[in-house]
Amino acid sequence: MDDLLGLLRIRIKRGVNLAVRDVSTSDPYIVVKMGKQKLKTRVIKKDINPQWNEDLTLSITDPIVPFKLTVYDYDTFSKDDNMGDAEFDISPFIEAVKMNIDDLPSGTIITRIQPCRTNCLAEESCITYTDGQIVQDVALRLRHVECGEVEIQLQWISLPGSKGL
Repeated sequence: MDDLLGLLRIRIKRGVNLAVRDVSTSDPYIVVKMGKQKLKTRVIKKDINPQWNEDLTLSITDPIVPFKLTVYDYDTFSKDDNMGDAEFDISPFIEAVKMNIDDLPSGTIITRIQPCRTNCLAEESCITYTDGQIVQDVALRLRHVECGEVEIQLQWISLPGSKGL
């Protein structure tokens, strides 16, 4: 608990146009890794445009460590197939949280992050103040695969007794 800064809730919203790894579809699930932490979503059968709407929560001890998201196709009798991955730098989000912003109108944009060669963004990502929370909506373009994107949302959770930001 001494090194814990807070929690990062990653809402895995959906996959868009994911790669086909079975005959005509895939059975995707997502693994999120950060440092020694590893979390995964449930498998969604026969869907290349899955809707997870699932929350995964990481403990943050180092605000500059990115997380890696990997999509896999679940296979019953063989090794699960890789369907692409994306790495995401949370430091702009952490900087927005550190601002300790209060009393802004809901929906106020704090920062915009543009897609570039050094990030996996599929489109501009906005960090906003929404309903008293700092949130970031992100569309990640998967690497090492022919197609596919994953939409996620980040939210910070402060913990009483943690070091905090």
